[in-house]
Amino acid sequence: MTISEKKVYPRTGDRQTVYLQSVVTDPRIMVGKYTMYNDFANDPGDFQKNNVLYHYPVNDDKLIIGKFCSIACGAKFIFTSGNHTLKSLSTYPFPIFFEEWDLAVANVTEAWDNKGDIVIGNDVWIGYEAVIMSGVTIGDGAIIGTRALVTKDVPPYTIVGGVPAKPLRKRFSEEAAASLLEIRWWEWPDERIKENISAIQAGNIQALK
Repeated sequence: MTISEKKVYPRTGDRQTVYLQSVVTDPRIMVGKYTMYNDFANDPGDFQKNNVLYHYPVNDDKLIIGKFCSIACGAKFIFTSGNHTLKSLSTYPFPIFFEEWDLAVANVTEAWDNKGDIVIGNDVWIGYEAVIMSGVTIGDGAIIGTRALVTKDVPPYTIVGGVPAKPLRKRFSEEAAASLLEIRWWEWPDERIKENISAIQAGNIQALK
């Protein structure tokens, strides 16, 4: 069992930061070890209620978050049921009000266009009040800027920002990013990570190979 699986709060005396895998109970939200969430406005333990929105069981869509991610206060993950279908002549969600309009309850999901899961890679930093929309995949090592609205996939080790979010720059050269994706240090045992933290912090990729 890893350290993050044993505790809720990573730092003594800090009740604003939690390891997400210790507080999430919804089986449709899967979080990797050491991924943390900070919230100075609300109880960070209420992440799945306050930050994962329109996540209704009827769609069976999932929020998958990798290891060693950092999620800032107010970041939101908005799922399919928050949408209204664009296939209809009207945006009004008639299927939701099936009783009112004598419609089949089995067709309730026709009220929206199902975009699918949200998948967050490993070592991703999601900034303050950023919004991630359904169907989006964010690659390993990416950074999502403050209040960015992410509607499209984000490649690994790419910094995005704005509304809608657009690539601002790459964190590393293509060669360095490829090496990190091959090394996948976040998959290492805890002891090996501890032994290499200095090299990770110093940006010494060669020392990790």
